[in-house]
Amino acid sequence: MKEMSSQSELVIEAGRTEKQYWKDLWRYRELFYFLAWRDILVRYKQTAIGIAWALIRPFLTMVVFTVVFGQLAKLPSEGAPYPILVFSAMLPWQFFANSLSECSNSLITNANLISKVYFPRLVVPTSAVVVSFVDFLVSGMILLALMAWYNFVPSWRILTLPLFIGIAFAASVGAGLWLASLNVQYRDFRYIVPFIVQFGLYISPVGFSSSIVPEKWRFIYSLNPMVGVIDGFRWAILGGESQLYLPGFLLSLALVGLLFVSGIWYFRKMERTFADVI
Repeated sequence: MKEMSSQSELVIEAGRTEKQYWKDLWRYRELFYFLAWRDILVRYKQTAIGIAWALIRPFLTMVVFTVVFGQLAKLPSEGAPYPILVFSAMLPWQFFANSLSECSNSLITNANLISKVYFPRLVVPTSAVVVSFVDFLVSGMILLALMAWYNFVPSWRILTLPLFIGIAFAASVGAGLWLASLNVQYRDFRYIVPFIVQFGLYISPVGFSSSIVPEKWRFIYSLNPMVGVIDGFRWAILGGESQLYLPGFLLSLALVGLLFVSGIWYFRKMERTFADVI
């Protein structure tokens, strides 16, 4: 009896309270770091030019948009060199698009881990967003190089950039959680996500300034939450003639908040079924 009492007890709980769940997120932070670091290594393992792939894609897209919209269409650049106008939008858009792609497949990729071990499933898609954020930071080197090339010095507004990065992060997490949950239930989403990313690139003001949108349509155009995020980045980076359309930005900000909160809510709602369905 003494030997039995001296042994540690195994307690199996039927469920976790909401408070316990958020505490578990902190307890499993090392798993979060491991998943993020593993995905970063896997992405660039055995590649010829390694992390430079995070630079090539946005750079080439910027070149195409600059030629088409800046040189051929002669669209306004808000007083900044057109490549900087484009790339200041490419940064948040690429971060958002990569997050959607990585998050949507994150639970399926880690199916064996999810079906065997308990941990807060929220760790998986959020670690995927962190991987996309690393690409975002690497791509930022292109923007710095463009500023140096054109002798472009940002104004004091650049100090507000972390605020808009936070908004972009919230949008990426919110949309990513929705798609990660839906992809477990409906595997059709593996085909829908690339379409969303491609379509979203054209309806977002990446290759052009949203100021060219007629005034009567700008508020409706801001129903795309990335419009406010991109406009915020440009306002912070370009300074000068760049203006922030406040009603549209506030609408986009509210939609990002709704997307973030609803994404967490839906993910938590569906989380208990992941191990059975996946």
